[in-house]
Amino acid sequence: MDIIVGVIVVTVIWLIWKKPAEIGGFLYHLNVAIESMLYGFSSKRVHITYAQVHMLSTRFDPKKQTILMLHGFTADNFVWLRFARNFTSKYNVIIPDLLGHGNSDYNADWSYNAKSQADMVVKLLDELKVEKVHVIGNSMGGFITAQLALDYPQRVFSACYVDPAGIKPVTQSALESLLCDGCNPFLILERADFARLYPMTMHRSPWLPEIAKSYIAERYVKRKTRYKHIFKEFFGKGLLDARLSDIKTPSLILWGAKDQLIHVDNAYKWQSLIPNAKLKVWEDIGHMPMLEIPRVSAEVYKDFLNSL
Repeated sequence: MDIIVGVIVVTVIWLIWKKPAEIGGFLYHLNVAIESMLYGFSSKRVHITYAQVHMLSTRFDPKKQTILMLHGFTADNFVWLRFARNFTSKYNVIIPDLLGHGNSDYNADWSYNAKSQADMVVKLLDELKVEKVHVIGNSMGGFITAQLALDYPQRVFSACYVDPAGIKPVTQSALESLLCDGCNPFLILERADFARLYPMTMHRSPWLPEIAKSYIAERYVKRKTRYKHIFKEFFGKGLLDARLSDIKTPSLILWGAKDQLIHVDNAYKWQSLIPNAKLKVWEDIGHMPMLEIPRVSAEVYKDFLNSL
């Protein structure tokens, strides 16, 4: 027995040393599966005319309203789970992987601008037979949220924008400064590049083991071509500065003042452009409040929903 245990221990150590990304990927997906199950979410793939969309969702109750949560560029639906758990008793919750992200399909011939992605989301809702939703989106997902509020107001109860992209920057962020210098930190060519990107995405990031970071870094490397394509399709394109004043949907803006990807000064521009929009800024939080402070940010969003 001691020999068997010794062999197992040595094998595990060897695998972690030689194949950290593979072990990290296994642990990452195991954690997602466990948290999803604990919070009442199931994983499913939905066909929407031209693609398969992967999503996490609670069991649908027709008596409840539905919240749709949209992640940002290069993220996946897992970033919402710890936030989403706070809403499952009162709402149906849908968290898709946007096309080209997570476990949803990608095709280089498809369009990934905000309008096309909003159209895709509506196709998903149609397939699920969900008529109207509260939408909350982070970063690129916030851009898509605004697009939904503008193009499909009849499908949206309320809109919440979490550090959203989609307008001309008021103040240049650290990311935008790098882009001006010809460097896009999202285009990871080797694992070491991820170590420079990760601290930019959050100011108070949750603990993540190094082998899980190795897996995420490896996924960036494998998807560098698709991420370059998607970034080119949506970044700086179809900006909504001139249209936000047309939003009639009840709106909440959430922002982290330490955001290095989209400067916090943009929060006040969003608030000035959207009629009657409410704003909450956290001084010590970065680009992803729903992941950095899931319970605190959920309480603010819950208060907003309860006020409607």
